[in-house]
Amino acid sequence: MSQTLTAQDLLPLVQKLSRDEQVRLAKLALRAAAQSGSSDAVAYGTAPPSVDEFSSQEEPLAWDAEGWEEFDAPR
Repeated sequence: MSQTLTAQDLLPLVQKLSRDEQVRLAKLALRAAAQSGSSDAVAYGTAPPSVDEFSSQEEPLAWDAEGWEEFDAPR
């Protein structure tokens, strides 16, 4: 019976790698995840956007302007 490995299972092995090899492994893992996953088209086909997900009931910039006063940088 095959047992599914988790990232936590691999962590002790990853920690034994040099920094350069850890970076190389991370790049390889990201590339593999990007290629083996489903595409955006498949994801939207499986769970299409709801009717109101891209709703334009309000003016697009109206909600964006409110509440940012506290983050205004001094001039």
